[in-house]
Amino acid sequence: METLNISGKITGIKYAPLLTKNLTKYSLKEFDYALAKESVFLLDLGRDNELAISSWVSAKRTRSYPYERVYNTLSFAGKKIAIIPIFKDEGKEGDRDFLQWDTISLMSLLGVYVIISYYNSAQKSSKYGNTKGNKITNQRFDTTQIKSEIKKLLAYQSDALHWNLEQIDNAGQVGKKALESYEDISKKTGVKMHLKSGGESKIKRLLGDKKEFMEHSRFLAKQAQKREGGITQPHENVDGSKCTITITNYLKGIYFFTCDECKIVGNTISLTEAKHTTKSGLPSLSDIKDGILKMILFTNLKEVLVNGKVYSVKPILKLTTAKGFNLNKFGVENQEYIQSLVNEANKNNFTITVNNTPLN
Repeated sequence: METLNISGKITGIKYAPLLTKNLTKYSLKEFDYALAKESVFLLDLGRDNELAISSWVSAKRTRSYPYERVYNTLSFAGKKIAIIPIFKDEGKEGDRDFLQWDTISLMSLLGVYVIISYYNSAQKSSKYGNTKGNKITNQRFDTTQIKSEIKKLLAYQSDALHWNLEQIDNAGQVGKKALESYEDISKKTGVKMHLKSGGESKIKRLLGDKKEFMEHSRFLAKQAQKREGGITQPHENVDGSKCTITITNYLKGIYFFTCDECKIVGNTISLTEAKHTTKSGLPSLSDIKDGILKMILFTNLKEVLVNGKVYSVKPILKLTTAKGFNLNKFGVENQEYIQSLVNEANKNNFTITVNNTPLN
């Protein structure tokens, strides 16, 4: 399958989300409880001062639908915060994911303030018994550190970009605390972590020059883009060319993305994000919101080039289902939800298809 290489620019984000969930409001006294219970919530600090907070369970963007969590804060008029772990170690037999600069850069682009944090408690996973496949679970953030950062943010007058750059400056110190915490967690749970030396080398890079960290993260993102750009995942139902998209913006950020399906017709290039399900209904709302975050980017692309030629962009969110699915028999409640989805697409100038039939 041919892979197209596309470049484009984003000079600003304009998007009106309509499918954001109603966020439960918690006081600062309830913060620890809220962070353990909710993936997204409002924090009421009194005197009409509120924050919309999303928390990620991994530093990796492709796990646990973090884009959906961020999406659900986008309609909030005040400051939006994403709490992201500097890295997450699930144990020697599990995964270990590290924060990438491009994640923070993307949050800056969306106007989201990042708090880089770390886990300081966890439990041994009961799924693995006493076998060598031991892992840890129920990891919890250091809420004292997060509250301290929130206090600083309340008095912060500059934009998300500058705040997030300062978070990068302090990321190395947060990384050191993370390494120390995982040593303590290992002793308490009896679960071996990944080699400390590997984590230290990553953290050392964070402690080094910010530019070096950015370039290294962009290199890793570029490598991931190359890998994904030539692969059709088993859960995707696509019939066009895969493509890679390199986006630059006025913040001097560079973003490397892939697109599931690209088609050129005349002077227009269709950029399709595909979400598929083998079940009887539509893909999950989490999947759809994850796809919508790509629509936010694609609808704001300008100066899109393929082999030096400029194209206009047609963003498409493509939903595919199991055979026999009938949208007209999907129930009244679901029809209302579908109409809301169509309204969001119309308002923000992208197309939605279900089994290749356009809904708008």
